[in-house]
Amino acid sequence: MEDERSGSHSTSSGPLDGQEAARAVLDKAAHENFPVAPFFLPRAWRADLMAIYGYARLVDDIGDGDLPPGGSDAELLGLDRDRADDPLMMLDAFEKDLWRVFGEPGGTGGASGTGGAAGTGSVSPDPRHPLLRALRPTVRRHRLPPEPFLGLIEANRQDQRVRRYETYEDLLGYCELSANPVGRLVLGVTGTTSPERVRRSDSICTALQIVEHLQDVAEDLRRDRVYLPAEDMKSFGVTEADLAAPTAGAPVRALIAHEAARAETLLNEGTPLVGSVHGRLKWLLAGFVAGGRAALRAVAAAGYDVLPGPPRPTKLSLLREVGATLRREG
Repeated sequence: MEDERSGSHSTSSGPLDGQEAARAVLDKAAHENFPVAPFFLPRAWRADLMAIYGYARLVDDIGDGDLPPGGSDAELLGLDRDRADDPLMMLDAFEKDLWRVFGEPGGTGGASGTGGAAGTGSVSPDPRHPLLRALRPTVRRHRLPPEPFLGLIEANRQDQRVRRYETYEDLLGYCELSANPVGRLVLGVTGTTSPERVRRSDSICTALQIVEHLQDVAEDLRRDRVYLPAEDMKSFGVTEADLAAPTAGAPVRALIAHEAARAETLLNEGTPLVGSVHGRLKWLLAGFVAGGRAALRAVAAAGYDVLPGPPRPTKLSLLREVGATLRREG
């Protein structure tokens, strides 16, 4: 439940070793819309959430071609350094290394992967990448299944093959892979998983992904990706040339307002999740919801003109939304 692509890129001009590469990924947590592992959470939760964040961030960096220079990550995964520029090969190698987290090298033990996670004592090779080695204790401690982690990899594979989405339903299918697994893992780490909470969490995560797409229309187009449904663009009379303009005309603004309303509906559907939990977890989930609401307010305040650059909420507006969410769901 986070802005998965808004982290800053590494500024290093030379190759990084394994630990430096891992730190470069984790440093991006400071640039997310809402703190990934805020100080008020129990220390164990913070460590586990950072391990999950490191995994999700690295998968996105592989898919987006945003890895630090030098090819260290490729070498860590057993590939030649020049393969770092091949996202699909990198994702395949990363998935193979992920299965070592579950005690099943290469996924040969089947799709469940619960044997290693359950701590049966079976001997398996250590993951090659330091971020995956950091993830293994989290997976074992909470008996997390492989499916959410695999979903994030598959979303980034899909980004290499699919660059346009015809319908809103198609986009929701992508969000099921790219966003919803993160919320399910948060519920797993905090021991609060239930079918109803998963449903609410999915609504929140999909909403946050859509909001991010709205903020990043111009950046995504530069990557030759459009996450606005083609049927909606046609309905509002918007072309890709319109999206490439310096500022948005009336049709683009109307389209963005339409998609923002959809995201707000999803947030509303998911917000009761906050009221279903207690203590510091309530604050964390309120923060996720508030991050989405504050971002939507920023988009609206920009007149739904997202093309000059991503409208970002202020810290004050975020805190106000946190307070409002807690009052509503207290």
